[in-house]
Amino acid sequence: MTRVLLLLLGLVMTSASASAQTRTDAPSDTTAYAVSYVEVVAASRAAAVAALKQYRDASRKDDGCIRVESFEQTGRPGHFAIVETWRDQKALEARGPAQKQLLGALDPIRVSGYDQRPYKTLSVGPAPPPPNARAVSVVADVDVTPDPRVAEMLKRLAEASRKEEGNVRFDVIQHTMRANHFTIVETWQSQKAFDAHVKAAHTKQYRDELQPLTGSPLDERVYTAVE
Repeated sequence: MTRVLLLLLGLVMTSASASAQTRTDAPSDTTAYAVSYVEVVAASRAAAVAALKQYRDASRKDDGCIRVESFEQTGRPGHFAIVETWRDQKALEARGPAQKQLLGALDPIRVSGYDQRPYKTLSVGPAPPPPNARAVSVVADVDVTPDPRVAEMLKRLAEASRKEEGNVRFDVIQHTMRANHFTIVETWQSQKAFDAHVKAAHTKQYRDELQPLTGSPLDERVYTAVE
């Protein structure tokens, strides 16, 4: 009996060790994101676009930069969202002088502060191709009361949406310090594709399930890419 118990104990310990090893070996996603919002005087829109493009091109030369994208809100000239993707938090924090130059260029023409928020990966698909001229992009901020179900809802929505015809991108990122705040970045090949997504059964199910948990109305804004 003692030998049997020892054998069983050894098997349990071996299994636990293997499981722990698997968890240790599994690579963690260290990608860091920054999502920023800024509004400038409409008459200075061209100057803001030039500054954002300069920042994008300069940032690409920094070690650890994956993507820097700028979007302008449809129907609201001068309202911009900037989505940055970096290898890790260290690379994000080590950004070169390009951001200082951007803030300096925007300061005399902005009508709101440069609102930047840090994020980590929740559900992110493959790197998107450059959007075409007809593409529709959406940046949505989701604030909810703390509830672990929300992350799973968003993952299901992202997985289903990426399978839709006309989807180019559907990424969900989570605020680094506020676990109940998420941002969705999505791109569709055309307005028709986006309209079909809005009417899709899984989109309606997500919104119905999310509504009782929201801490504020869903902030969903349509953009075009600044190229």
